[in-house]
Amino acid sequence: MLKLGGFAVSNYYNKVKVALLEKGIAFEEAFCMTSQDEAFLKRSPMGKVPYLEIDGQFLCESQVICEYLEDRYPEKPLYPKHALERARVRELIGIMELYMDMVARRVYAQAFFGGTVSDEIKKQVEQDLAKGVRAFKQLAKFSPFVAGANLSYADCAAGVHLPLVSLSTKIVYGRDALEDCAPVKPYLKMLNERPAFKKMNDERKAASEAMAAARAKKG
Repeated sequence: MLKLGGFAVSNYYNKVKVALLEKGIAFEEAFCMTSQDEAFLKRSPMGKVPYLEIDGQFLCESQVICEYLEDRYPEKPLYPKHALERARVRELIGIMELYMDMVARRVYAQAFFGGTVSDEIKKQVEQDLAKGVRAFKQLAKFSPFVAGANLSYADCAAGVHLPLVSLSTKIVYGRDALEDCAPVKPYLKMLNERPAFKKMNDERKAASEAMAAARAKKG
């Protein structure tokens, strides 16, 4: 039995989780937070989540895990058959993660955790994120899935990253960075009607509410 280590609020954890659910792969969830403890670093050398435990061995980095799942469990593919189309899926994932989520993440402290971010950082994030969104709009197909006619790993990424980019920018800037990309909202609605995405999102929401309650209790 595969074990997925992490926590249900993490978008990268949820990216792998929804891929496992969509592919119909049996797995267990092992709750853990990020850590720099020596014992945890043996499972995840950077101390991040998620990690995947496979017969006592460990694999980290969400995209690496997805690549392993595709190689090991090809029966229900989440990559297209042809090489260029497969590359297009990876291209979209790279845009969403490197130039959207990782950029917007610099203001997540203010958006979600009660912190503050300097005006200089907010300005830089806004500028850099605009470039990422521009690239995403150019590459996304929404026909009906983000990379084409069939569900792919790009949808597993989009379903967890796009909502955070939208919500964080709306909170910090008063404007959703994706509001000019009209297909996004109906696309996310469609994804969330799929059983795998609904399960992931329901459990993410419950975990978020539990974390918020715990923080309020400490406060």
